[in-house]
Amino acid sequence: MILITIPTPEVTIHKQENPQLSHIYGFTDFHLITRERGGIFMFYNDKDELLFVGKARKLRQRIKKHFEDTVSPMKNHRDEVAKIEVCLVDDPMEREIYETYIANKGRAKYNPDKVSQG
Repeated sequence: MILITIPTPEVTIHKQENPQLSHIYGFTDFHLITRERGGIFMFYNDKDELLFVGKARKLRQRIKKHFEDTVSPMKNHRDEVAKIEVCLVDDPMEREIYETYIANKGRAKYNPDKVSQG
């Protein structure tokens, strides 16, 4: 058996109720997420249910794309996201393993290609 320990998030940002600053879907703290490093990210709803897990070489740009892209699996569900957790993982193979593992373990709602139906 392989034992995988999910990394502790380095950054967690929350949707603001009435953001006073410029925001994307209520999130104002994207600046806290690194531009230069890779890792994995998790989107949660207000009930702390896992909605989506993703990986990226450059985290901030990739996460923001999910709120802007017309092809993102999150495009019809952006309003549901209440919290974003970010874990720094530099190795691309480890990112792939974590993304698949966390999506399955947490039964990510919008990762149908990653979550096994077993």
